[in-house]
Amino acid sequence: MITEKTILFPPYYEALSSEYPDFVLGRIVLQEKGLYNIITVSGYRQPAEVSGKFRFDVSVPSDYPAVGDYVMVDINGGDTAIIHSILHRRSLFLRRAAGTANTEQAACANIDTIFICMALNNDFNVRRLERYLAAVWESGSVPVVLLTKSDLCDDLELKLVQVQNAAIGVDILTTSAIKDELDTLLSYLKPGKTVAFVGSSGAGKSTLINRLLGEERLKTGSLRNDDRGRHTTTHRELIILPNGAMVIDTPGMRELGMWDASEGIDAAFADIEALAEECRFSNCTHSGEPGCAICEALKTGKLPQSRWQSYLKLTAENAYAEDSENYLAVKEKKFKDISKYNKTRKRERK
Repeated sequence: MITEKTILFPPYYEALSSEYPDFVLGRIVLQEKGLYNIITVSGYRQPAEVSGKFRFDVSVPSDYPAVGDYVMVDINGGDTAIIHSILHRRSLFLRRAAGTANTEQAACANIDTIFICMALNNDFNVRRLERYLAAVWESGSVPVVLLTKSDLCDDLELKLVQVQNAAIGVDILTTSAIKDELDTLLSYLKPGKTVAFVGSSGAGKSTLINRLLGEERLKTGSLRNDDRGRHTTTHRELIILPNGAMVIDTPGMRELGMWDASEGIDAAFADIEALAEECRFSNCTHSGEPGCAICEALKTGKLPQSRWQSYLKLTAENAYAEDSENYLAVKEKKFKDISKYNKTRKRERK
């Protein structure tokens, strides 16, 4: 029998919770800034905050709870539960925090599938899609590209080809909430599974979730004159659908900075990684060496210059996020090595 308890709390986490006999198992279902709402294994929903010890032990921002986390809480202290521990995360969607600070931000945790929503209007952007794919692959979740507002697109086939070339090996769905074409999502929305919708403002995330719910629960907004959306979702929230699946709605992201996503970048650009394996030299810098498979692919058009530049940009951004001081030193050495190599080749040609 499927109940809210079996949906929210799989046996794996109930087993883990037995190691904390003094606390109660809960799941974070809402986060807005430093405030949380949880549902406990007993079915109670209440506000929650982290304990003083928890806050003291935090070393990086992602140590704090995120929507989707399973937590151990004390519910005996009044109306607000106290979060003492986060149980093992099966996945964690991270981004670089917006602004100038070089720090991370956890968006959601324990997600099975992440739908990367992108509208098929003037906000369509393949390079942004590549960013999302890298971040989702790094998270440990499975990415699915969800192209929304297909009713507003006059060149659907062309855009599908562009997405297929960028999202190699990833499921790609097209839908329009206006035409109620939501059947393609249902195979991912199984009882007990948690999915998240991410993407820019105006991509139609909240509208899609409302259609899945069968009611207008989430606030939606109109587009600006440039087809870009206005922020309507201001917090992250886990919602249980009528069929027992769980969805997380997230605020639209104007920017998605890389954060510790080297493996995700490798997965998102698997075609480039495969080409690099074919280079004659294992330490090839792909800047003109003989036998460079990357250079050859760029020359013949097998590898589009725009995709190569996107790969370089994301790897550089990720390296800087991981270690900004060391990145600058490595960058300086790299360009010195390239300059030295080019000078040597010039002397050999004389």
